Amino acid sequence: MSTSGTGRDRMLASIRAGISRQADRRHGEPAPSKPTPLIPARATAPGVDVIGLFKTQLANAKATLDEVASRDDVPAAVARYLANNNFEARVRLSPDARVSSLFWDKAPMVKTSSDRSHGKDPTSVTPAVAAVAETGTMVLQSSGGTPTTLHFLPDQHVVVIAKSQIVGTYEDALARVKRGPDGALPRTVNFVTGPSRSADIGKILLMGAHGPKKLHVIVVDGEL
Repeated sequence: MSTSGTGRDRMLASIRAGISRQADRRHGEPAPSKPTPLIPARATAPGVDVIGLFKTQLANAKATLDEVASRDDVPAAVARYLANNNFEARVRLSPDARVSSLFWDKAPMVKTSSDRSHGKDPTSVTPAVAAVAETGTMVLQSSGGTPTTLHFLPDQHVVVIAKSQIVGTYEDALARVKRGPDGALPRTVNFVTGPSRSADIGKILLMGAHGPKKLHVIVVDGEL
């Protein structure tokens, strides 16, 4: 018994000594630098039209786009989108002031409510953190004013974004993710490229498989 205990003690002592030597070697060494990510040139090349690239990539992703001069024009643009597509004139608005404070009285034919979605709303209207030109992607974060349910449960998702929020790369977009008062990152950040789709079954493309069947983006020329 004592022989076994002595052998174990020697083994543990050897492990401790090895750990100590490793720690001594690491002490004072600079931390390894983070690798520089590979960024596609199409969004960063000199003279690239970021807004034009975003429009092209958004269309390639089967989303639709409207452009308005100011935030005051957004309610009418939403009403026009619903009417042109024969969608029910009922929307669930994000509680975020960038959407809920718009003058929805300018679109009296649209019935609005503001809260998270419980799965029975035909259309939601939300803001975004940013839009990524290289892939036509919307960057959406969760918060009290932007419930994630609004991003996925309705059949149609309308995203309102200022032109100044359209950036070239994912790195640029991630830098805009808003931290909370305590400095913590949001619980969820979603990257949405076009409407939801899947071709998992029989290679038949099905729209709305995991989320909205339609994605419509309204770009505001001024601030939102």
